[in-house]
Amino acid sequence: MTLHRGITDYVVTEYGAAWLRGRSVPERTLALINIAHPNFRNQLMEEAGKNGFI
Repeated sequence: MTLHRGITDYVVTEYGAAWLRGRSVPERTLALINIAHPNFRNQLMEEAGKNGFI
């Protein structure tokens, strides 16, 4: 099943929780990167910038 991004309120990982409802794409991107595994956060930030998400 696929859900529209506007339906997602929270995403929870072992590194935290991100509230997504009502946020812009850049805000959502940063919130998700902040709860990713710490080893991947720098790479995710670089890729998000390259792809125009932030």
